Amino acid sequence: MKLILTAAVDNLGVAGDIVEVKDGYGRNLLLPRGLAIPATRGAVKQIEGIKRAQEARAIRDLDHAHEVRKQLDELRGVTVKVRTSEKGKIFGSVKPEDIAQAVSAAGGPKLDKRAIELPKTLIKSTGSYQVIVKLHNDISGKVNFEVVSA
Repeated sequence: MKLILTAAVDNLGVAGDIVEVKDGYGRNLLLPRGLAIPATRGAVKQIEGIKRAQEARAIRDLDHAHEVRKQLDELRGVTVKVRTSEKGKIFGSVKPEDIAQAVSAAGGPKLDKRAIELPKTLIKSTGSYQVIVKLHNDISGKVNFEVVSA
């Protein structure tokens, strides 16, 4: 039975791997627990597309992380536009994906939203802020941005 893993399974593989297992193991353990899905042509194409997108966003090695950090340090004019009240209070809060989109719109590198670390207190008003971007195990970059009313 050919399956696509949706989670890491010991001695078998990690999420996104296409594996060949015995019918009983797949039918009685992997599928009912949601650890795998049947490997149809459509599902295989979808997994390949997801993997390509992840590779495009991923930081390849230490040198690439240094390059991205340098680009972030040189980046100016990053603005996040949000809806606000008359007093400057934001409806909702600024999310990591908003910051990632603003960085790429300002000409910076494409960032993974999961790599952006927001401060403990949520960003709920207009002004200037700084967040840390985890690029590699040992390397972090900083992004300065401004939250403005749309």
